[in-house]
Amino acid sequence: MVCRLRKSVSGLNPLKKLVYLISPNKIDNKFYLNLDKVLSHKNVSFFQLRLKKIKNNNLLKIINKIKKITSKHKVKLIINDNFILASRIKADGCHMGQQDGSFEIARNKLKNKILGITCHNSKKLAQDAIRNKADYVAFGSFFKSKLKPKAIKANLNILRWAKKNIKKPVVVIGGINNLNYKKLINNGAKYIAISSFIWDNPKLKPEIAIRKFK
Repeated sequence: MVCRLRKSVSGLNPLKKLVYLISPNKIDNKFYLNLDKVLSHKNVSFFQLRLKKIKNNNLLKIINKIKKITSKHKVKLIINDNFILASRIKADGCHMGQQDGSFEIARNKLKNKILGITCHNSKKLAQDAIRNKADYVAFGSFFKSKLKPKAIKANLNILRWAKKNIKKPVVVIGGINNLNYKKLINNGAKYIAISSFIWDNPKLKPEIAIRKFK
């Protein structure tokens, strides 16, 4: 079962479903309809729920609503930071930062679920992630990001290195938009993590913004 799941992560066609969509910081009632419209465009592989400082009861209500939408569109639901919660609500996986706990414990807890690990701009962190049986590694921030303005900067060299040395999919993050994403794909990224361009775009509605990534 582990092999089957990991094959599904590696085998997705990045040219068709290259978007790794991250939630906005706050979720209101109109978000669910917007999410349904965005996912109906069929170019999203993952949806990561990333909410900070929210009560568990409210979080579980949000997750239940989101799971119905991601399941409908066959998009993998990833929980940010909390692998215990991811296991509890039977999400498709968990994404962990470098300060989010033990990757080894997370891997054991998640069993056959997806484990993704932030590696910033570091070859060593990427190698450590692979040793901890990560299913994908994430590099960034490649461009100025509204979501994380003080994030560690990454460059294209890490993608070129990963393309030769890392046998797992690479996710890129940080200020990605319709004008700069192809440069990342062309240098080895499999998936582009996007949030602000979709949810906080002053010119485009979410269901229009998502169409800019083909």
